[in-house]
Amino acid sequence: MSEENNRVLKISILRFDPNDPEDFPHMETFEIEEAYGMTLFVALNEIREHHDNSLKFDFVCRAGICGSCSMLVNGKPTLACRTLTKTLGESITLAPLPLFELIGDLSIYTGKWMRGMNERLETWIHTEEGTLNVDKLEERMEPALADEIYELDRCIECGCCVAGCGTIQMNKDFVGAVGLNKIARYHLDPRDKRSEDDYYEIVGDEDGVFGCMTLLGCEDVCPKDLPLQSKIAYLRRMMVKNAY
Repeated sequence: MSEENNRVLKISILRFDPNDPEDFPHMETFEIEEAYGMTLFVALNEIREHHDNSLKFDFVCRAGICGSCSMLVNGKPTLACRTLTKTLGESITLAPLPLFELIGDLSIYTGKWMRGMNERLETWIHTEEGTLNVDKLEERMEPALADEIYELDRCIECGCCVAGCGTIQMNKDFVGAVGLNKIARYHLDPRDKRSEDDYYEIVGDEDGVFGCMTLLGCEDVCPKDLPLQSKIAYLRRMMVKNAY
């Protein structure tokens, strides 16, 4: 990109430190010069380095793998490290994902919510012995099934699907697409010995698969393009079959 084509980006960020009793939610705008190939992650680092070193946001991998940099970009849940500024206008609005505990500014505590969800749904392999024996040779698995399971294992628990879910806005106990995705993953896994009744008891209600309003918000914003709606439909068919 030539120098004459460089844009000046106006990035408005929702600032708030919940640990400061004198602070209150407010917007703060920073102007930075756009660089070739710039991502929002790079832009935020530019702001923190040259404008305000108190700005709070999270990052680890910078490659769309850890899910730490999830935030609202112009109102849409996404990952900052995978969002190129050239795909956005000159005015950009950033805010933390809703529903999760706020640490400060754009930094949120997704781990607390995800841990509670995983413990609630028991998202680990249940064997007849109770625990998975890592020293025991595993049963053979068809490659197609292994690929299907791996596809669901690509979830990075970034929280975008939770923030984009209309159901969870009304029902805080709804497990969300991330939880239903995990249940579908373990139901497919032949190593998991839970029965159909066990799965029905976990997510066969309004807080589980029958609470989903099928608005497709989760799949629209998933940065890993997971087949969330098809797996929710899969679980529904399994639950209905089990009920009758």
